[in-house]
Amino acid sequence: MTVIRSLLLFVLAALAEIGGAWLVWQGVREQRGLLWIGGGVIALGLYGLVATFQPDANFGRILAAYGGVFVAGSLAWGMVVDGFRPDRWDVIGALVCLAGVLVIMYAPRG
Repeated sequence: MTVIRSLLLFVLAALAEIGGAWLVWQGVREQRGLLWIGGGVIALGLYGLVATFQPDANFGRILAAYGGVFVAGSLAWGMVVDGFRPDRWDVIGALVCLAGVLVIMYAPRG
């Protein structure tokens, strides 16, 4: 159950961070205005909060593992929201990153 909770928190964190960054991007680069930027800033703050609920107490480990989720999530966000089509190297790189998440977070330690 702890692994499932941790993975769900990673997904929630990715949605908040990637979504927040996308909102800021839209507000600035696509000139959608301060409301978009403000929404993005709030979402980015929520990302930071969500990370604190991870069951592991090691900040460095959580953020290092989250990096892999961020990479894969960013490609997925681009596909769903912006019509981005990753090439095979994008997909391979994302899979390598996700394998790193599993090793960093869930390898047996003793």
